[in-house]
Amino acid sequence: MNMNQFMNVFGRHLMRAATRAAVAIGITKGIEYAANRGKDPAQMTPEERQQALKAQKDTRAMVKRARQAARITRRIR
Repeated sequence: MNMNQFMNVFGRHLMRAATRAAVAIGITKGIEYAANRGKDPAQMTPEERQQALKAQKDTRAMVKRARQAARITRRIR
């Protein structure tokens, strides 16, 4: 493998890692935003805050299950 090929492989690896990190951050922020319905937690009532935390927990569990399903599907193919 010459230096140019190595740099291409290394560059792709870095891009994949950066993309995964960005997507993970985006998913986390999106879950928080959807659970909070766009409100700042400081302005929420205690009941709303509790509902938002439950929604975040439930959504993260759904994301986990979706990733597991995708992993299993890739193994089956």
